[in-house]
Amino acid sequence: MTEDLRVLIVDDDFHVGRLHAGFVAAVPGFTAMTPVGTAEQALRVVHSDEPDLILLDVYLPDALGLELLRSVDVDVMMLTAAADARSVRKAIRRGALGYLIKPFTADQLTRQLRSYARYRRLLADQQNLSQDAVDRALNALHGATVATPAKARSVTETAVLEALRPGMQQSAVEVAQAVGISRATAQRYLSALADEGAVEIHLRYGSTGRPEHRYSAPRG
Repeated sequence: MTEDLRVLIVDDDFHVGRLHAGFVAAVPGFTAMTPVGTAEQALRVVHSDEPDLILLDVYLPDALGLELLRSVDVDVMMLTAAADARSVRKAIRRGALGYLIKPFTADQLTRQLRSYARYRRLLADQQNLSQDAVDRALNALHGATVATPAKARSVTETAVLEALRPGMQQSAVEVAQAVGISRATAQRYLSALADEGAVEIHLRYGSTGRPEHRYSAPRG
């Protein structure tokens, strides 16, 4: 996958939709489309612009998101205040790939999106899949640990991992300085390690501007 995955947020609250679009836009590899607030608007965008992923609320003014879910041939994750077991079961039964209950943090959504990106990557451009490939993709989607042979890491990649101090969140600049490489190189290695699940990404929000990405070793 070389192009960003395009994400449509469907939420009846304009401000919440904009907030979630900001969360999405802050995750490397994803582009947030203009949020919409109704099922009718969502269907129009699906037909005209073909998003890769929909982040869908259950409660919409003109229909339930759970009804819209079975009307679209697009990957969908639910972002909703509907916390009852019936809604969760129905969403999964109708094909939702994930379910986040509001309120959730930017970090929680980031983890879901990165898992989805790994799932897409593992299934990209493969005509005939082995059972192992399917299992790896599904495990990546749901955040399960997949038993894989140990990967031989380059000297730089190992140095980047070792630069992450236990229990601390560090920026790409800090890692770059510790290793003695450029920020861009550190960012590239950190993003690849995050895709593997070897590094966790966190978002730090300041008073203005885009959130800063911070990195840490996975919590045990």
